[in-house]
Order: sequence, then C-alpha cells, then structure tokens
Amino acid sequence: MRAVLTWRDKAELCIYDLAFKPDGTQLILAAGNRLLVYDTSDGTLLQPLKGHKDTVYCVAYAKDGKRFASGSADKSVIIWTSKLEGILKYTHNDSIQCVSYNPVTHQLASCSSSDFGLWSPEQKSVSKHKSSSKITCCSWTNDGQYLALGMFNGIISIRNKNGEEKVKIERPGGSLSPIWSICWSPSREEHNDILAVADWGQKLSFYQLSGKQIGRDRSLNFDPCCLSYFTKGEYILLGGSDKQVSLFTKDGVRLGTVGEQNSWVWTCKVKPDSNYVVVGCQDGTISFYQLIFSTVHGLYKDRYAYRDSMTDVIVQHLITEQKVRIKCKELVKKIAIYKNRLAIQLPEKILIYELYSDDSSDMHYRVKEKIVKKFECNLLVVCADHIILCQEKRLQCLSFSGVKEREWQMESLIRYIKVIGGPPGREGLLVGLKNGQILKIFVDNLFAIVLLKQATAVRCLDMSASRNKLAVVDENDTCLVYDIHTKELLFQEPNANSVAWNTQCEDMLCFSGGGYLNIKASTFPVHQQKLQGFVVGYNGSKIFCLHVFSMSAVEVPQSAPMYQYLDRKMFKEAYQIACLGVTDTDWHELAMEALEGLEFETAKKAFTRVQDLRYLELINSIEERKKRGETNNDLFLADVFSYQGKFHEAAKLYKRSGHENLALNMYTDLRMFEYAKDFLGSGDPKETKMLITKQADWARNINEPKAAVEMYISAGEHVKAIEITGDHGWVDMLIDIARKLDKAEREPLLMCAYYFKKLDNPGYAAETYLKIGDLKSLVQLHVETQRWDEAFALGEKHPEFKDDIYVPYAQWLAENDRFEEAQKAFHKAGRQREAVRVLEQLTHNAVVESRFNDAAYYYWMLSMQCLDIAQDPAQKDMMLDKFRHFQHLAELYHGYHAIQRYTELVPLCYRCSTNNPLLNNLGNVCINCRQPFVFSASSYEVLHLVEFYLEEGITDEEAVSLIDLEAPRHKRENKWQEIASNNSQTLRLDETMDSMGDDDPFTAKLSFEQGGSEFVPVVVSRSVLRSMSRRDVLIKRWPPPLQWQYFRSLLPDASITMCPSCFQMFHSEDYELLVLQHTCCPYCRRRIDDPSP
Repeated sequence: MRAVLTWRDKAELCIYDLAFKPDGTQLILAAGNRLLVYDTSDGTLLQPLKGHKDTVYCVAYAKDGKRFASGSADKSVIIWTSKLEGILKYTHNDSIQCVSYNPVTHQLASCSSSDFGLWSPEQKSVSKHKSSSKITCCSWTNDGQYLALGMFNGIISIRNKNGEEKVKIERPGGSLSPIWSICWSPSREEHNDILAVADWGQKLSFYQLSGKQIGRDRSLNFDPCCLSYFTKGEYILLGGSDKQVSLFTKDGVRLGTVGEQNSWVWTCKVKPDSNYVVVGCQDGTISFYQLIFSTVHGLYKDRYAYRDSMTDVIVQHLITEQKVRIKCKELVKKIAIYKNRLAIQLPEKILIYELYSDDSSDMHYRVKEKIVKKFECNLLVVCADHIILCQEKRLQCLSFSGVKEREWQMESLIRYIKVIGGPPGREGLLVGLKNGQILKIFVDNLFAIVLLKQATAVRCLDMSASRNKLAVVDENDTCLVYDIHTKELLFQEPNANSVAWNTQCEDMLCFSGGGYLNIKASTFPVHQQKLQGFVVGYNGSKIFCLHVFSMSAVEVPQSAPMYQYLDRKMFKEAYQIACLGVTDTDWHELAMEALEGLEFETAKKAFTRVQDLRYLELINSIEERKKRGETNNDLFLADVFSYQGKFHEAAKLYKRSGHENLALNMYTDLRMFEYAKDFLGSGDPKETKMLITKQADWARNINEPKAAVEMYISAGEHVKAIEITGDHGWVDMLIDIARKLDKAEREPLLMCAYYFKKLDNPGYAAETYLKIGDLKSLVQLHVETQRWDEAFALGEKHPEFKDDIYVPYAQWLAENDRFEEAQKAFHKAGRQREAVRVLEQLTHNAVVESRFNDAAYYYWMLSMQCLDIAQDPAQKDMMLDKFRHFQHLAELYHGYHAIQRYTELVPLCYRCSTNNPLLNNLGNVCINCRQPFVFSASSYEVLHLVEFYLEEGITDEEAVSLIDLEAPRHKRENKWQEIASNNSQTLRLDETMDSMGDDDPFTAKLSFEQGGSEFVPVVVSRSVLRSMSRRDVLIKRWPPPLQWQYFRSLLPDASITMCPSCFQMFHSEDYELLVLQHTCCPYCRRRIDDPSP
C-alpha cells in the first residue's frame, strides 16, 4: 500500500471535522467559525459558509444527500441544504461537540457537554436528554436503530432512537481514558454490529451491540483524535497526536502510514466508495490522498496465491476453483508459491508452508518453517528447500532455517525472476535484467549462465516446455522469441506486456497487451481476441489472466492455431493442438482433413474423440485392406470421398483406379441412375438388369409405383411387379402380366391368382389357375367364391375333388340354415358321420322346439341313413337296430304331432272291432287281439289295415304275382231279404255268422282265441293270396336286408295311399290335400315330381 497526494490546501484555522457529500463530489470542512466547501476532484474551494458565531466543532451529511448539519461552540446547530443554504437553527445549553445523521430515518443527533438532542424533519421541536458527562463523539448503527455516545468519563452509552439507554460500556481507564472517537462498522458481511472505539488511554477496542468486547485492546502509542471506516468496512483510518494517519485492518492490525503531517490530526475520512482519504490538521492543512493497494501474489501452474485484506493470503486452485484462506494477522509483504511450497513474507519474519499431501487437488497447508528475521527485498521466490531474495542487483539464496547459502551479483537491476523447475535443491531460475541480459541460475551453482543478451530491458520472461525456446517482453512492449541453443531471434510481435508458453505444447504461446489476448502457434500469424489484463500462465486450453486484483482462468478454444496447422497439412501437430481444447466441430474437421490426406492414424484418433463410428469403420476397413496388400491410394481416397458425399470426385477416382463397377454400385445405391448408366460395362445384361431393378426399387420407395412396375417387368422381376400391381388393385395391368407370362412361370402366376382372389375377381383367377393346370386351386377358388355350379361341373369331370366340393358345400348349406340340403350333400360326399351328426342336431332342435312333425321327418331320414349304412356287412346288425329304433321314433313323433291335438279320440281295432284306450300299457296294439295298429301318417287315425305274413316258402315276388292274378270271384249270395206287406217294403240283411268266412278266405284268417295273451299274426297261403284284390293290398317294399311288409284293407271302399319313398300310409283324401299344399310327402317330404322312389 502506498499513498499518493492528490491535492493539498491550508486554511487559516484548525480543521476540527469534515464530511463528504454522499456522492463524493463535495467536501465540507469545519474551519474556525466557517464551513468550507471544496470540490474533491481538484481541491477547489467552492464556497465558505457563514452562520456560526464561534468555532465549528463538527459537521455531518445526511445519507440521502439532501442536507447537512454543523455544530459550534456558540451552542447552536444549523441545518443546511445541498444547495448550501441554511434552513434551520436550534440551540443547546452548551457548546456542540458532535453531530450525526441516522442513515435510515435521517434523524439528527446533536451532542453537547451536558445533553444530546434528537431532531427529525417531521418534528417541530428537538427532544433533548441529559448526559452524565461531556459527550465527545457519537455514531448510528447501519440500521438506524441505535445511537452510540462516547463520553469524556470513559463511558459508552448505547441508546435507542428515542434516546433511551439500552447498553452501558465502561472502559477500564475510566475518566483517565476519555472516549474521543467511535464508529460503527459499515460492513454488510458481519453478522453482528461492531463498534470501534478509540480512547485517550491510547487504546483501540471493538464491541458488539450487546456491550461484549471483541478481542483484546490494541495499543496505539498516541492519543487518537479521529477514527473512520472505509465504505465497505475493510479498513480503519486513525489519526491523532502522532501527527499522521495510519491504516489499520478491520481487526485493528496496523498496516502502514497514509501521510505524515506537521501537527495533530483532528479529522480524517474516506471518500465514499473509493480509496481516497482526506486529512484535516491542527495547523489548518487539508491533504487529499489516493491509496494504491499493490497486488501481492504468486503463481505456479494452476495454483494462485494472493493477498487479501492486507493480512490474509488466499490460495486458489484455478482448475477446481477451490480456495483456502491463511490468516497471518500481520501485513503480508511478499508471496511466493512453487509446487507444494508457499512462502509469505511478513514485516518481521518469513513463513514457509507446505501441502499436507501430494494430491494435486489438495488445498490444506501447514507451517513447515519460520525464518524470524526482517528482510528487505524487491522480489521473493521459493523453491523446494530454499528462499531466493532479490535485492536490486543481488540474489541471495537462503535455506529454510535462514542461513544464507549463496549469493549472485548481477551487472544490472533484476527486473524479472522465475523458477523453471528442476530436482529439489537444484532448481533452475530464469533471471531478466534491465540491461537486456537473460541468465539461468541453478540454486546449487554459484555461477550464472548467460542465455542471451538483447538491446532492450527485460520486463517478462518465460521458457517453453522443452526448454528450447525463450519468450521475452521488453520495455518497448515487444514480445521476442529466441531459440535458446542458436540464440537466433525466431520472430517478434508488438503490443505485449506479458507472455506465457503453453505448458502442454512446445510451439504454443500467448501474450497480452493493448486490451487483446494474442495466441501464436509456431511461426503462424497471431490469433487475437479481446481480453483485459495480464497473461500469467497458459496450461492446455486455459489461460490464466490477472485483471486488477482478480485472477481468472479463461477457456480459450485452440481452433485458430489448429486450422493453421491443417492448412499446412501438418496433421499430427494439428492433433496435438486439438488435444488442448477445441470444439466437436473442429475435431470433425481435423478428422476429415486427415482422412483426405490419408493420415489414417490421426483421423482415427480424431473420429474417436467425436465418436463417429461410421468413419471409424471405414478407416478400419481401409487398414485391413492395406494389411492384405492393397496399395492403391486412389481407391482409398475414392472411398473417403464417397463417405463424405463427394460422389463425382469419388467416381472419377474409381474410374482412374480401374474400378468402374464400384462407381456403378455407388451411383445405383444413391439412386443416381443417370450417372450410373455412364459406368455400365459394354452392355452387360446382368449389370443392366441390376441397374433397372434398383431403379425400380427406388421408384417404389419414392411412391411412383407404375413406373416401378414397368421397370420391374423390363428387368424380368415379375414377382415384384405383380406385388406392386396387386397391392394397388390394378386388375387390368395384372391380367396383362398374367397373360404374357409363360405357363411354366408358376410362382408369379400363382401370385397373380392370389391377387385376383383378393381383389374379388374370380374369373381372372380361374383363368390363371387353368393356365398353369392347378385344378385343386381352381376347385378351392370355386368353393371360396361359392360358385357351386362350376364346382359341381368340375367335380363331375374329376371325381377325386368330390370331397373338396361337397363337404364345403354342405358346410355352406348348414351355415345358411339349409340343413336338409346340407345333410344330403354330406351324404353325397360320403361323409356319413357328418350327415348323421347334422340330422341328429336337427332332430334334437325340432324336439326341443316342439316341432314334432319335423322331428319325425328327421328321424325317418336318420333311419334311412342307417339302412343305407347297413349294406356294409360289418355294421349290418347295429345299423338295422338303429334303423328300427329311428323308424319307431319317427312314427311316434309323427303320430304325436296329430295325437297331441286330438287326445279325446279313441282308437278302434279293425281286426276285432274293439275300442282301445288312448293310453295303452301294451303299446300301439289292440288290448284284445294284440294286433298292432297301423296309423295314418297325417291324422294318426287307426287305418283299417291288418298286416299279414306269408307262409314259409312263399317269396315276395311270388306273392306279388299271386295277388296280381285277380282270380275269378264267386258270386256272392244276396244277403238282403225283401219282406213285402200291404203297407211297407222292408230290406233285411241276413247276418249269418259264417257268411264272411265262407265268402273271403282272408277274413277267416283274422279269427283268434279270445282271452289269449300272445299276438297271433295273420299268415296267408297261396290260395288266400290268389283271392286278394290288388287294390286291397298295400306292400312296403323295403330294400335288403329288410323284408317286405304286406297290409290288407278291410274296407275296400275307403281308399288308402302309401308313399313309395317312406312307405307311410294315409287316407287318400288327406294325402292328396297335403301334397297339394306342400308338393311333397308330408312325412318324408319327397317331392311329387321326383321320379326316384
């Protein structure tokens, strides 16, 4: 710290107090009975203010800058405006000692020898409070809540803003230690309000608002007359009987002298928000100083140590941004840092610190050694085991114990010194002198080595990482770079104030100057960017720059120097620069340039950085080909160009290297077919077909299907053409393709047929199937499209497809509720099981739904199915049983259909003329003669029929022939007898018992034993058969293995009709009526126009 006098003036009388206007433009001084107003910029007296009649002791400015107040020995206080006009005056009983404005409410406190008053603009009167002793000084807290009063009797009274005492502090000296100056710290960083107190016991002490003292008293060795803080509270100014103003830390550590005077200093203040100090003295001298706080710091690679608050050292890790504070509690004069060592010079000693560990990020320091000795030096350097002191032309090497080991005397003033590394105890120093000489000194060697000498003085030095180059900044702000071995000047650059080599790259340096940061790679032109400050280090992509008091690490992309190397095709050097820090775009550009330059190793590393797997695969493939012996660089470069999208350049290289086919494949893959045609080799049909096929693929992908179809057809890719045509539903185009195809091309034709079916065009599909002779698929087509007539016609010609036609047909009929037709179709297809299953289901449904007539019909059909199956000898017995069972059920349900509606009718037996009950335990037989009833299949009345059987030995054919003979009939006797009288004529039937038997042989056979329990069937002989009329006999001509059944009508005049299909019998009138209604048999539903039995 040093003080520079800015201006000085001298008033005629003692300066007791002064105050700055809050904006710092004006200075108000209390001189005699006047106030003097100065311009702070140049010390011009603006205006003297008169208003007091006696000496002015105090003055204070309100924080809002609108008014200020002055207090005088004339017992009055005057309020002035910022326009230097007095607006208010009030008085006390004694002379005014001090005044102070509340920083928040702008309430004015005025203190006299016996009391103090509080005035505010809102009040008309001044509230006054008595004091036990003379008040010498006062100060408000930052929040304006409390007022501290310093008294002559050594007591400090802390009052609230209403004047009530809250805390009372008694100094140890009592009345022997009058309190002469107090001030609250304006620091915003402190958690508590801190009051600094200066008393004439020559002590400086600090208190909290609660009255608790902070730390111990600080001895001053003079009587303090004034005390004030810097704006932010970091420093304290003290002046008094020692005729000087001293600078202290906020903790009371003396740092130095601001300015020495010729008389007592009664007042000193700091200009708001600046480092300017004004001093007022007993002899009327007003001095205005500027305080310059020099930067005390040290840097080694990424560790930066600097002084803070004059007594602390902060070590900052520039990479991790970690900081550690070392409190020295004394003025720090010099700092040096090297590797794990830190040296701090204090006024009376040097402290050497070391890191706790070897960790590069460790920030914990501990004291290693203390050299308790006062040194005067210009520069301080620390090494692993030594301290180097620079004293003008002399360098001294001290051990950590303070013993001087070596000394070097230079020819000129030492301007710059830097440790450049080396083994512990043998480090090298780089020294620059004012006469332009540059030397290298080893701490264990007494002799200095002259590296070179230039004509101008040295300001800054640095050596490259490999110790081959030296950069120097001279007093003309020129950066000069030398080859250390040849002493040759390699280049020079203007406008430099500091320089640093990159620690990771030999050919990279940066220098600052003129508001710019300059980066230079090798001998390439300088790259500039705006940056304020001094460059002090360059590590990788980080440049360490000191601007005013702050050190910052600036991340600088190394793009510009990298591109400079790329322009010269220096790929390896460009890669080294890129490793220092460039963007992904720069890495990609480097990789591409190296790839085009066929520098595959560099390209691979760069592509790995940006994780471009595609190009890494290309490089790997090229390297594999090189291992196999390929040496054609044109071919490698062509592959690179094709990957980069430089297709025409790639094609030219392919052609030049004799690989036109690769150019053809490339253009084909890119769908650049016009260019591909230029590389077709002498009309090779395979290549032409391949090109057309790929062009068609492309047309298909870009949604131009018709063009794709035409190309596929021309290329012979019929399957793909058919697929596109079918997917788009172009039937006409599809049939054209199908008709043009040869029948041997089965796969595309089958695909055509598939799409015809899909597009609901079975005619074209059938045509296609016929073309290739696929009759099975044709049958399936007819079945799927339900074109049954065509299917049946095809089945007639090819019986092997019978199952394929009739089974689906039957299923279709069943699905459309045409179950009877479905059953016939199953039967026709030979699927007896399915036919029976359908009938059983139909029968079950009919019974459940009380459709007994339908149930009878279905049971009849089931019985006929069983009879048909009974032709197989293996199933004959079982099927015949089922036949009889189903026939019986059919008759039952058919009869029940009518009987359930006419339960009141009583069956009559025509054999024995017995009336039978409706419910007969014996079944459908007469209870008297056991003759089975024969029912009408429509009304289910008992028919006048009696079943008879043939004698043994009479065949069915013989019986029919005998019945058909129509033997001559004997003339029957006239059984009617006429009885005539006078008044009447009467006919009487002669009822002789044996007349019937004598007349009809069959009638005689009807007789049976009364009361017998066994049924006696009617068995007829040949003679009886001859006597029968064909009209009276009904025959059920069952197919084998069943036998025929014979029935005789007992009432020839009542006609009975038998269905030739189901052999059911009806009254002729009923049958004819039902046939007219339904055009079929009411039982078996045989149509009347059906010629089959």
